[in-house]
Parts: sequence; C-alpha cells; structure tokens
Amino acid sequence: MMRILLFILLLGFACASLAAEFTPFVIKDIELKGLKRIAPATVLNYLAIKEGETLTPERASDAIRALFRTGFFNEVNLLANGDVLVVSLVERPSISKIKIEGNEEIDTEDLTDNLKKVGFAEGRVFNRSMLEKVEQELERQYFALGKYGVKINTTIDEQTRNRVAISIEVEEGEVARIRRMNIIGNQAFTDERLLKTFQSGTFQDWQLFANSSQYYKQKLYADIENMRSFYHDRGYINFNIESTQVSITPDKREVFVTVNVTEGGKFKIKQLVLSGDLIVPEQQLRELLKISNDDIYSRKLITESSTAISERLGEEGYAFANVNAIPDVDEQNQEVSLTFFVDPGKRVYVRRVNFEGNIKTHDEVLRRELRQLEGGWYSTLKLNRSKVRLQRTGFFEDVSIETSPVAGRTDMIDVSFKVTERPSGSISASMGYGQGTGFIVTASINQNNFLGTGQKVTAEIDNSQVNRVYSFSFSDPYYTINGVSRSMRLYSRKTNAAAATSIAGYTSDVYGTNLSYGIPLSEYRSARFGVGYENTHFRLSGTAPNEYRTFKSNYGDRFNTLKLSSSWSYDTRNRILFAQEGSHITLSGDLALPGADLSFYKFDYRHQVFWPLVGDWVMHLDANYALGRAYGETTRLPFYENYYAGGGQSVRGFRDNSLGPVDNLGRSLGGNRRFTGTAEVIFPIPFSEDQGSTRVSAFVDFGNVYGQSQALDWRELRSSYGISFVWITPVGALRFSWAWPLHTLPQDRTERFQFSIGAPF
Repeated sequence: MMRILLFILLLGFACASLAAEFTPFVIKDIELKGLKRIAPATVLNYLAIKEGETLTPERASDAIRALFRTGFFNEVNLLANGDVLVVSLVERPSISKIKIEGNEEIDTEDLTDNLKKVGFAEGRVFNRSMLEKVEQELERQYFALGKYGVKINTTIDEQTRNRVAISIEVEEGEVARIRRMNIIGNQAFTDERLLKTFQSGTFQDWQLFANSSQYYKQKLYADIENMRSFYHDRGYINFNIESTQVSITPDKREVFVTVNVTEGGKFKIKQLVLSGDLIVPEQQLRELLKISNDDIYSRKLITESSTAISERLGEEGYAFANVNAIPDVDEQNQEVSLTFFVDPGKRVYVRRVNFEGNIKTHDEVLRRELRQLEGGWYSTLKLNRSKVRLQRTGFFEDVSIETSPVAGRTDMIDVSFKVTERPSGSISASMGYGQGTGFIVTASINQNNFLGTGQKVTAEIDNSQVNRVYSFSFSDPYYTINGVSRSMRLYSRKTNAAAATSIAGYTSDVYGTNLSYGIPLSEYRSARFGVGYENTHFRLSGTAPNEYRTFKSNYGDRFNTLKLSSSWSYDTRNRILFAQEGSHITLSGDLALPGADLSFYKFDYRHQVFWPLVGDWVMHLDANYALGRAYGETTRLPFYENYYAGGGQSVRGFRDNSLGPVDNLGRSLGGNRRFTGTAEVIFPIPFSEDQGSTRVSAFVDFGNVYGQSQALDWRELRSSYGISFVWITPVGALRFSWAWPLHTLPQDRTERFQFSIGAPF
C-alpha cells in the first residue's frame, strides 16, 4: 500500500512539474524510444495523441497516466525535440519462467492455473507489487486445506532481453488438527450426539493417523450444515447458528472450534393442505406424502414429499412441475401448517430422442429398449425404465439422461441418452482353481454385441478335473420386432464325477443341441419355450454304489432324450449383475418326452429379492426349490440328473456337493429334491472406489438335498453363517467365503474357507 501511495505522489509531482515548464506546440512527428517487446502500435493506441494536434500540459499529463495504467512500463517521459514529440519508455520485464517447488498437496498445474487468475503467468509483464498478491493467493489456497504454517519464498532471477525468471519455494507444513470442538447453547442434544453428525473430529495424543481431526474450512462448513439439517429434521424449525469461532495456536498446528447455537422450540405438524392445480386426484397425491398430521416437523420428509409429487406429475407429462411447501408457523402453540402448492406448468412432450457415446452399437439396438418414445408425452417413469433396460443389456458401463428445452417452445423437450460402451467382445484364456472342481482351464471367444447388433455369439471351452465342456451358442434378443428372442446351442460335455471328492464315481459323455424362443408377456414378465436333443453315455467306476448299478441293469448306459423346456420369469431388478433393488422370480421345467429311452421331468423355482437399506447397503434374500421325478416306464430319476448342494455356490461352510444322501463309503449320491436359501446383507468395501465389480456380504445359508425315498424334513436343513467376497475380473469371478456351520450332523463334511478363481460367475 505504501508503494502505491508513493507512486501516486511521484506521478502527481512529475505531472505538475511538466505542466509548469511545458510549452504547447503542434506535433509534426512522434518518435518512440526504449521499446523492445511492445509493438509501437500498442503505445500509440494508448497514447491517444496524433500528429497535427497541439500538445498542452494537460494532454501530456493524460497521456502519461494512460501509459502508466497499461502496466507495461516502469518509466514514461514525454520530451520535445523542436516540433517532434519524443516518448521515452522503460519497459517492465516479462516473465520467462515460473518454477514452483515443494508443493505436494496441490498439483503444480492447479497452482499455475490459479496464479493466472490474478494475472501472474509466463509471458506476462512482471510487476513486483504482483508478488504480494501471488503470495497471498498461495497462502489462501493452503489455508483452505488447513495448512496454516505454510511459508512462501519467492526469488527473482534477472535474465537477458529484459526478462525475469521467478522461483517460488513452498514449505507446506502440516495440516492443523482440531484439538477441541465446543458447542454452546444446545440443550435438547448432548455435544457427543451432535458431534456424531460431523465428519470432523478432535485429535488425541495417542492417535497417530487421524484424518478426521485434520481441519478443513470447507469440511467444517459442511459439518455445520449437517448439524442444521439434524435439528430441522427433528422439529427445531427456528434452530440457528449464531456464530462460529476458530482459533489457532501460535505454532499454527492446532485449532479450537466453538459453535454457538440457538435451538428454539420443537414444532409439530398441525395440518397438511394441497393446493394449486393438482392434475392428479388429491387422494393419490396425499398417499405420496412422507409426513402426516401430528408428526414432528422434518425438513427432510417435506422435501421428499415435494419431490414425490413432482415425480408423479412428471409421469403425466408435466416435466417442469414445481411443488413448494409453504409453512404457516404458530409460534405460541409450536405448530406448523404446511401447504403444498402445486404448479404443474405446461404439459410437455418429447420431440426427439438422441443417443451419444454409442460408437459400436447401432441406434436401433438402443431405441428398441426405450419406453419413452418420440412424439409422446414426457414421462419420468418411462424415462427411468428406459434407462434400466439399457443398463440391463450389459453393453454399457454407464447410462445417463439429459433433457433440453426446444428453442421457442415451452411444451417440448429433447431427450439425450448418454452411454459409455463397455468392451463387448473378448478372446480369453484363463487358468484357475476351484474347490470341488480342481484346476480349471477356460478358453472362449465371446461377442455379446456382435457387430453392434445386440446379438450374442459364444464359442467356449471349459476344462477341469470334473467337467470338460465344448459349446457354441448364438442368441438374438430381438429375433422379431416385437421382442421375441431366439437362442441356439450345440454342446459336448464330459463329466468325471469320480474326480470330485464328494460325489460317487461315474463318468459320462453328453452331446446335444437345443433351440428356444423367449416371449415378452409384459414389461417385467416373460416366458421361454424350447426343444432339445441329448445323447448320454455313462460308465461306472469299480466302486460305484449299488443304486447306480441297479439303474444301469434296468435301463442300460446309453440314452437318447428329446426334451421340451419352458420357463416363466418376473424380473424388476435394476441390474442383472450386482443388483441393488428389485426382485426376480423364475419358474422353469424340463420334460423328457415319452417314446425316447427315458421319461422324466424336472421343475425349478427360484425367488430373489433385493432391498436397498441405507446408502449402498442392500438386503438380499434368495430361495430355491428344485424337484425331479420319473414317469411312464421310467421309475426313477436318472442318477446323473440328480441335484447336489453344499459349497461356495449353495450352502457355504460345507464341502462341495456333500449334502444329502450318501453311499456306504460316505460319497454323495445326490437327490431328486433340493431346497436352499440365503439371507445376506451386502455392504460397500471401505476405502474402495470400485464398487461396481466387487461385493462383500454377511450371509446366512441353509439347505439340503433329499433322496426319492426321503420325506422333506425341514429339521434336516443344514445352515451356516459367514462373510463372502466376490470380485469380477477380466478372466472370471473370484470368490472367497469364510463360513461357520450352525446345524450339522456327525457325518457332515464341513469346510470353513472356500474359494474359486477363474470359475464362471
């Protein structure tokens, strides 16, 4: 500030002296001296004096001020050489380089960008007074991060051609820690309860790493707003933050925070009124309210009620509906009457639906999943459903919706779906190990979105100690324009049950083909019908159980089977993989037709439910019941069609396929009925940013397998509890589970830790 005042005084003195001694004259020519970098045209433009003008002391003073105001010059002198005006200039140096060292908390690029905002950058004119602004700006940035002990040291290195290099050395210091936080004026809630709403915490001497105690101004402001919301959601409508004091210790390493509050009284809801142009019947809107008469006043529930009404109006085409909750406060009785004023605005329809980001996928593939159509009334329900259907294709990592008004129209908008495509094709080979399956070698060529058409083509080889599978499949989800799908598959499967530690020994060779069609019945319901042929040849080991030998003697060891299959499903999940909400019900059955070598049927029912809890926490319930029986001349379900349970895919904590009937050697025979279930709470992984491909849960499993001669006794169910981790990797799913059996019998084979790597998900 002193430098600026001195400069003004000197400039005034120079101008006064010039006015006293200067004799006016007519300018014949203008000569510029001292220019090195600045163009003459720039000087003449700011000088604002032309040849042929009469130069007076006043005009000269104005010209000098104008040139000084540019900030380009350290000295400006106007001299008269006869009738020639000589402008003598001393340019300020330019900044050739800015070097910043010692900064770790803030990137150099971010620092230089912020310095540009105050006019300090390479190529700009250097002004020594600007260094003070630079230091203040850098300190401001570090103060915002809680580093009050920061030190900024600047060095000026003069270079040739009137240039300077600036070196800025930053000593960041440590983030100040919060030593104590005091709340004054609270009576309804204790300090401890209120401080639980804060992300910030206090530092204790025994804490080595306590990031929550580091002081950040922005985080403190957010904490204070959280406390304000805490009170407003519990009836304290007049709650107010009177002041916030932050004091720093002399060493600038610790902070003391004091918040002064006024709670006010606790208010209840007296009545709720709906007014305005309701459009939708009032009773339907009242059912959307999250708050009722005599409830404690809650700003959160009021906001949710307004949002719910707006979304309901959006389903009717009123995209820009506005719902305001107007309170009428009765201070004496501590009651609030709320009026929800509904202004639906104009009904809006969609002019165009656009897609962005689909580089490979054809527009047609996306458009056929839409429920919001061009030319139709805008509907938030249909838009959200369209988004879910696009997510469920599996072709996209992310789907977002943007709406924009049409210029000159208030009743029309355009909708844009922005998608981020995921790799739709892969050629992979992997190795892994699974308990119960042994070593696994997998090779596959998979194209989920073949040539951008949405069709799926897969050629796969799976090789383990138990199974060796070769298959080729083709699926078209839109075989017809109405959404009828068609799938075809050719496969060969060799099974060596003797290699599985829990199953009685046999080997089988199976090859076959099937063709199926899926039919959409409604938005969430679908049915599938198919037909398939299968040839089976099995061989028994020397230690095969009597049940297997009896079956072979009665029916032989080679069979041709013609199967009809059908299924019905109801699916409201928001995603196929790692769903967070919705349910999935499946009824399916296979029928081996009479007239072939064997006749039997199999039935399967599965019901899954996903309930969002708090944040990213999800409750998942899963129940499965399967039944198989023979009919006609076949009196027993083929043993190679039996069901098994136990292991990482069903009842964890028990060895793979170990539950149910066993032979005299303790090996599993499987059964014609299976019942399993799971209840688990899924929660996000702490400190992990990748929640889309990983999942952790605490679970309880139960289930068992029953033979044809056994009664379905619920007391025979086995159960376990534990923790599970699933990670979807590019080469397959990685599963870990730690389980502790709850209900066991002496013959049960338990296994607490189970895992599989590279096995299909």
